[in-house]
Amino acid sequence: MNATGSIVAARAEMTHSKVVLAYSGGLDTSVAVRWLQEKGLDVITLTVDVGQPGDLEATRRKAEKIGAKKCYVVDAKDEFAEDYIARALKANALYEGQYPLSTALARPLIGKHLVDVARREGASFVAHGCTGKGNDQVRFDLCTTALAPELQVIAPARVWGMSREEEIEYAKERGVPVPVAVDSPYSTDENLWGRSVECGILENAAIEPPEEAFEWTTSPAEAPDEPAYVNIRFEAGTPVALGTRSENLLTTINTLNRIAGDHAVGRIDHVESRVVGIKSREVYECPAAVVLIAGHQALEAMVLPRDLLEFKRSVEARYANLIYEGLWFTPLREALDAFIETTQERVTGEVSVKLYKGSARVVGRTSPYSLYDPAMATYSAGDRFRQEMAEGFIYVWGLPARTWAAVGEKSRPRLVKAAKRAK
Repeated sequence: MNATGSIVAARAEMTHSKVVLAYSGGLDTSVAVRWLQEKGLDVITLTVDVGQPGDLEATRRKAEKIGAKKCYVVDAKDEFAEDYIARALKANALYEGQYPLSTALARPLIGKHLVDVARREGASFVAHGCTGKGNDQVRFDLCTTALAPELQVIAPARVWGMSREEEIEYAKERGVPVPVAVDSPYSTDENLWGRSVECGILENAAIEPPEEAFEWTTSPAEAPDEPAYVNIRFEAGTPVALGTRSENLLTTINTLNRIAGDHAVGRIDHVESRVVGIKSREVYECPAAVVLIAGHQALEAMVLPRDLLEFKRSVEARYANLIYEGLWFTPLREALDAFIETTQERVTGEVSVKLYKGSARVVGRTSPYSLYDPAMATYSAGDRFRQEMAEGFIYVWGLPARTWAAVGEKSRPRLVKAAKRAK
């Protein structure tokens, strides 16, 4: 029996047990406060600020009004940037080569704070508002398992069996103050690293996403006619300045989200493979992520040798999958971080990115550790490459292929005879 089923079965025995609920202030989690109370639990809410819009103090007051015993609001924006986004950026983490993992990356951070508050309050349970079809349920459940296996996870939306309309009716009957008007057909999630949009007409993968689905990015048709250039300075793989102005990562992300978004950069339309086994059409807006990952990749291409770049790409793909699948708090992630950190020691320098009507293109890069030597690469006067050595190199490099072909030629008559005998 799952945790929620156990709760329903043992309702009378659990009176006044504590549960810490990841609370967004939306319909699902607001209804969940009352639903959990009706199962005999004292509800403590936790709202973690990872850069989402809205008045989080108003969200806290809403939870109090519904009846939560305590309401925590944690400002984790800097922690999100420095401890999670920075690691993902060094890994160039893009799920299926496209999605910068904005929502997925925030879940282990929220899960960590859920566990912290649960232990502080002596709670036996943590809860979230995820449904049984999405990825986030996997991420929250696995975070709890990894960090606090003694805690049980409750996911009301997986078992209460209510449609959205029934949830609204449930809220009305119990005086739960939630916005019951359907102002938008879309389901969204936002944080520093990006905005995700799904549902509504977007579920038809054959139809171009309408402009109303986007909030962070200007339409390419309406973007400025003149390009913008952003110069990003990296030190050991981390952005430390925009232009001549030193900025922390949080400020850099916020600034780039605005500038790149104004130039229509950061739109992603992707049919992705969910953890639960279904395909889902997702639309994302990730202006800063697109620009920073492009800049970081270009700098790595200048300072890292080819074999390291090739091997790191396989690590990057595994790292992105790991984040998407909710496996942040695992020995594998820690081991991959250790490898990635060693690759970043020389990823220092400046990258210039041109923003123009939806594109973010690296147009310049410099580094004190550059492996690019113009005197070796040039075809003009001053060429220091010793072209006369190329013939010997090609002979040795091609020796395996030459040997294979020669052995094959010698064996051909024997193979032909054997084939004739077989007939």
